Amino acid sequence: MDTTPITVKLIHVARSQGIVRPSDLAREGIPRVALTRAVRRGLLERIGRGMYCLPGRAVSAHGTLAEVARRVPKGVVCLLSALRFHDLTTQAPFEVWLAIDNKAAEPRLDYPPLRLVRFSGAALTEGIEERDVDGVTVRLTSVAKTVADCFKFRNKIGLDVALEALREAWNAKRMTANEIWHCAKIDRMTNVMRPYLESLT
Repeated sequence: MDTTPITVKLIHVARSQGIVRPSDLAREGIPRVALTRAVRRGLLERIGRGMYCLPGRAVSAHGTLAEVARRVPKGVVCLLSALRFHDLTTQAPFEVWLAIDNKAAEPRLDYPPLRLVRFSGAALTEGIEERDVDGVTVRLTSVAKTVADCFKFRNKIGLDVALEALREAWNAKRMTANEIWHCAKIDRMTNVMRPYLESLT
């Protein structure tokens, strides 16, 4: 094991952040060449373009969300990917659904593939949770916000998916009537969702 101060610091950063990017090193005063040396010595492994982690790091079923969160820190995991995270669908989307600001530049990732939706104002900032996934903080929509978003984007994902998500979340008591109604207002979906909500209550 290399015990030089720079290497020790690099391994500490990798352990605490889960996934390390070269841009993280400058803030810590670690030269980029330390990353190359650590990979060559087997102390770190490259898991994607510009992304490194400790070898043998346990990766959960939601590991791709952690990778996206490190690459697009202002993005918010939403819609089908958030449904999957919250166990509200049996679908396993091959893309990561990510909400970004209307005016944000489009992120370019080789992997994993992204499905971008653009939000603005409260639709982007309210109903957001932070979860730890493989040591990385992932921002994603709450259960109630995810369900409301499914109705807002029902033309993209299908009304059947939105209805299934609503039923699952309601029957499992994963959200309250106030929470879903608040999120429906944020998404301007109250008229669309009212008959479905009334059928549940």
